Amino acid sequence: MSGKLYLVPTPIGNLGDISRRMADTMAEVDFLAAEDTRVTVKLLNHLGLKKPMVSYHRHNFATAGPAIVQRLLAGESCALVTDAGTPAISDPGEDLVALCAQHEIEVEAIPGPCALICALSASGLPTARFTFEGFLPQNKKNRRAHLDSLRNEQRTMIFYEAPHKLEDTLEDFVAVFGPQRRIALCRELTKLHEEVVRTTLAQAVEDCTNRPPRGEYVLVVEGAEEAPVEQADPQMALQRVEQLRGEGLSLKEACAKAAEEFGTKKRQLYDMSLGK
Repeated sequence: MSGKLYLVPTPIGNLGDISRRMADTMAEVDFLAAEDTRVTVKLLNHLGLKKPMVSYHRHNFATAGPAIVQRLLAGESCALVTDAGTPAISDPGEDLVALCAQHEIEVEAIPGPCALICALSASGLPTARFTFEGFLPQNKKNRRAHLDSLRNEQRTMIFYEAPHKLEDTLEDFVAVFGPQRRIALCRELTKLHEEVVRTTLAQAVEDCTNRPPRGEYVLVVEGAEEAPVEQADPQMALQRVEQLRGEGLSLKEACAKAAEEFGTKKRQLYDMSLGK
């Protein structure tokens, strides 16, 4: 019988955020798969635990992942942990979960600390619909191309960024989204110097120039405004109906197709075609 993979979040700064369930799971599994064993051993020491560990990170996941899967297939249980936050979110844990799914190995996700959700909830920006973009490409051309694809994104956007790249990223945001777009810069979440700055992109660039950024950032950016709906020209739609009828469509079919193309009501076109 196969074992089980547990996805165990770890504190993103405040050790008080670890839950009893997280600690119990790490205590009960056969071994841990850790992003950095040196970081994880400090957490284990805090909890008074000693557990066998293997390394699993972005530099070795192609070989470490299959090895972990083989141990799971042999009946062992494993807790996957990152240095901070929820496994498989913007990290190679997603590949291990996919491998487990392929081999029908049970995966259990335990709720816990997640920087993007923490930042979103404190941002003051709309939270009903959002898109998580993680870290942007390092190459400037690729970064701008990715941001251009988000130019008309109406959902709130969430990005991770390192302090030494923050100013360049904010300048790219201004170039693509405009200077007045709102942003929440969430820094050092759950840590001693936690800070959430709600401002505009233009002001954020100015502040970044005047005060060098420190700590890891989650950037929550306001989505684009909904584009106004253009009013359809009924006469153009009516001409399209006549064109479609000339192609052999019935009046009902032509009205339905023209209405779809022009964003108008098919009943209105039908009545206009009959001279009503």
